[in-house]
Amino acid sequence: MGKENISFLTVWIILGKIFATFSSDPEPTTSNITATPLPTTAEWITDFTDIVSKFSLRTSEIPDDDMCYIVAGRPETIKECEFNSATQTFIVIHGWTVTGMFESWVPKLVSALYEREPSANVIVVDWLTRANQHYPTSAAYTKLVGRDVAKFVTWLQNELQLPWERVHLLGYSLGAHVAGVAGDLTDHKISRITGLDPAGPTFEHADNQNTLSRDDAQFVDVLHTNTRGSPDRSIGIQRPVGHIDIYPNGGTFQPGCDIQNTLLGIALEGIKGLQNMDQLVKCSHERSIHLFIDSLLNTQQQSMAYRCNSKDAFNKGLCLSCRKNLGTKKLSPIFRETNVSRHVQQVASIQKVT
Repeated sequence: MGKENISFLTVWIILGKIFATFSSDPEPTTSNITATPLPTTAEWITDFTDIVSKFSLRTSEIPDDDMCYIVAGRPETIKECEFNSATQTFIVIHGWTVTGMFESWVPKLVSALYEREPSANVIVVDWLTRANQHYPTSAAYTKLVGRDVAKFVTWLQNELQLPWERVHLLGYSLGAHVAGVAGDLTDHKISRITGLDPAGPTFEHADNQNTLSRDDAQFVDVLHTNTRGSPDRSIGIQRPVGHIDIYPNGGTFQPGCDIQNTLLGIALEGIKGLQNMDQLVKCSHERSIHLFIDSLLNTQQQSMAYRCNSKDAFNKGLCLSCRKNLGTKKLSPIFRETNVSRHVQQVASIQKVT
């Protein structure tokens, strides 16, 4: 058997294991999540003893390492980490992980946020121990992690009298639903939640308490980049869940993420290529993050979205013509201050304007 054939065989064995995590029947997990009631008394949100997630205030100088943790219930850690209460706070929430480690996009997003808002606080939520489980198990954990985030944000706000309008949660994949649960549980509306291709399996048909929804913040904006497949089986959630839902390139699949070409590239690199194996699954999924980063950094060449009544209307070409878009507006950029009262739930497509 040739070297390339061996590489292809190894690729398919690993790929089978990865896809197996998504092939389990999601219904038991969904019902378990729905059947688990959240505490309704006021005392639970001030009990920090059960918080498992960790909250690291990263810096622009060292965006790829957790140098200082802010711990709920320990006010001294706020000062130790040099938290700036006079500026914007971004809280970044990762998703499911195969490796149990932070993915490479995390420091890139941290750096981009600091480049856009140099005086901001960028906090990274570490729920790796719960995220590195069989997918349905990690999906079920989003509710507990959301509670952790809600407790942390509420404690931080109470300690510093931090204005709620300065809190912005950004969640990727399962992390988007964590952000949604957190926003639903805080006693005041968080200013903004950005959902970066919220996870689809077990969440497509779940209720608003268990998923990201437009009720979770004053403004919820969502990028959908991997919605290929039947509902509840596509990696990214298909239905609109925010005030504005943007579907780049139609939202199903992203340019450059072709499976055949990716497999060929991995096989030709042999064993070294296996390090990029996860790109087969997450290339389009993770594109949501890189599009958001692009909107932060490329202020002179912003991405634009076109309002459309439905996905079918967009696919028929009814939403890109200026004549057919009379009375509608381009949505630009993704990252901006927004007038929430003007937002409506919609399906859109996004493209680079040159």
